[in-house]
Amino acid sequence: MVEQEQQQGEHEVVSFASEELILVNEKDEELGFKDKAGCHQGQGTLHRAFSLFIFNAKGELLLQQRSGEKPLWPMFWSNSCCSHPRRGESMAIATVRRLRQELGMSAELEYVYKFQYQAQYDETGAEHELCWVFLGQCNEAPNANPHEIEAWRFISVADLEQEMATHPERFTPWFKMEWERLNNDYADLLARYIEPNRSTMNQNISAG
Repeated sequence: MVEQEQQQGEHEVVSFASEELILVNEKDEELGFKDKAGCHQGQGTLHRAFSLFIFNAKGELLLQQRSGEKPLWPMFWSNSCCSHPRRGESMAIATVRRLRQELGMSAELEYVYKFQYQAQYDETGAEHELCWVFLGQCNEAPNANPHEIEAWRFISVADLEQEMATHPERFTPWFKMEWERLNNDYADLLARYIEPNRSTMNQNISAG
């Protein structure tokens, strides 16, 4: 397992309380727009979001520890990248933009599923999202934005599941929900990223 604390450097601020997010209903139909701060106040207002799971060639998952500057779940460990498309922005553009802004990485992303959840952080704020989940692979070294990320690490699936079982309080609620769903409902797809060498070998055997 590789873990890296972030060095302060030349990184832009990429999150703003005033940026307008896309409000949706349970069918993911657009209803309007609201500033990010307002979307997360109280019990939250349902808005569109995304979560990215990025694996390396060893089948290890890139985790990020959320910055202490975050108003919700600061210093919690989560999946590789989570954010929102902004007003007038497609999901395809938003995911590429945010992966570059947070981690300095690029990857071909594969859409898996979307789901609705509400998670209360405290009496003042919550996440209430219609979240699209993507998988991807990248062998670039992260260049993480310290405004967003306190630390990062690559972790094997076995070590991740052991840590989640013994210390679930370290992880964000949406990450735990998404990881469980990926394992339960999309195990074959997930295996292509966790065991990429075996997947390639099987493809070669089939081609032969």
